[in-house]
Amino acid sequence: VGKPRNFTRTANRHDYAVKPPSDTALNALKNAGFDVISIGKINDIFVGEGITKAYHSDSSVHGMEQTIDMLVEDFTGLCFTNLVDFDSLYGHRRNPIGYGKAIMDFDGRIPEIESKLGPKDIVILCADHGNDPTHSGFDHTREHIPFVAFGEPVKSANIGTRECFADIGATICDYLGVDEPKIGESFLNE
Repeated sequence: VGKPRNFTRTANRHDYAVKPPSDTALNALKNAGFDVISIGKINDIFVGEGITKAYHSDSSVHGMEQTIDMLVEDFTGLCFTNLVDFDSLYGHRRNPIGYGKAIMDFDGRIPEIESKLGPKDIVILCADHGNDPTHSGFDHTREHIPFVAFGEPVKSANIGTRECFADIGATICDYLGVDEPKIGESFLNE
């Protein structure tokens, strides 16, 4: 909404993505009978492929609330959340102050997430691409993505710099006992 050079993005954003060229880890999980729940724009990104239930989020705060609510739901599989504000409101808009505040708000919810985890639950936190809010321009940036996992089954380890982002999907499939997709290499044993 707005006028040229003064637009404000609304929660009604919709990404028009291209269908993945082959099956993804989401398809593998769904085909194996697991729930694949998307929160935020995940359903848009994957064009609904491999998704069993999708929830639209109005903001990152709303996405966090939906994710925390999902932790007490009875499902078996993957809850895949995208907190879009980090990207659209702060990264692309080059707003490091807003980005920092959003990270602090997110960090404040981590204890609540931890308190709702079951003994076999794992949380993986990562970015889907770089988007340095201090960089010039509005495009994605090229730094490596961060990756942190926690939950009772996770042991502390440095998995180093991985060859491929798809390693995360392969690891999720490996953990759930599903044949891994053709790309990516599991680091579960690390």
